[in-house]
Amino acid sequence: MIKAVVTDIEGTTSSLSFVKDVLFPYARTHIGDYLRQHADDPRVASLIEDVKKEANQELSLERVIDQLIRWIDEDKKITPLKSLQGMLWESGYKNGDFQGHIYEDAKEVLETWHKQGLRLYVYSSGSVYAQKLLFGYTRYGDLNYLFSGYFDTTIGAKIDSHSYKKIVETINLAPEQILFLSDIEKELDAAAEAGMKTIWLVRGGPIHNDASHAQVPDFLSIPGKDM
Repeated sequence: MIKAVVTDIEGTTSSLSFVKDVLFPYARTHIGDYLRQHADDPRVASLIEDVKKEANQELSLERVIDQLIRWIDEDKKITPLKSLQGMLWESGYKNGDFQGHIYEDAKEVLETWHKQGLRLYVYSSGSVYAQKLLFGYTRYGDLNYLFSGYFDTTIGAKIDSHSYKKIVETINLAPEQILFLSDIEKELDAAAEAGMKTIWLVRGGPIHNDASHAQVPDFLSIPGKDM
């Protein structure tokens, strides 16, 4: 029996276009000014040092900004970039520049699961901070009350089975009692290798007949969703 659900965000609970067409451009536009204004903030200063370590070279502030913009353009899943993006997005959410996008079917089923006592978690390449912002500023209000915990790339890459083994250890359930939802096959493969149950969200996409994961178009179509 499933006792916990771990869900991805992009393409699963939320529109890919919201992240790629709203959040990423917002961060790209504002990251330079943000770092220049907050470079002396201890949190920001620490992340700037992490960027230098990741780039494996000593960089001026302007070159750090150039590197971050390059990573945004390349859609790199790099932890200091994700952390800085989260800080930038907070101001955007609080200023009302945008709201976190959540599919209505995802909200409905997650609420049902929460009421049924399932433990719900998020695992996304975006920082935990950014995850909480996205779920905290939706048109439905703050949905963070639904979740028991959050995971990001600090626990490991999403296509690495060891990341999911760490998640299983943290949740402290048998892996077969945990369902992982994603729109990315390689992530599902890694979760399955760790022993977790998996379901592939293929919103608007084709069904892959040779896939080893159950496929559904939305949360309402998840088999046995009333768990």
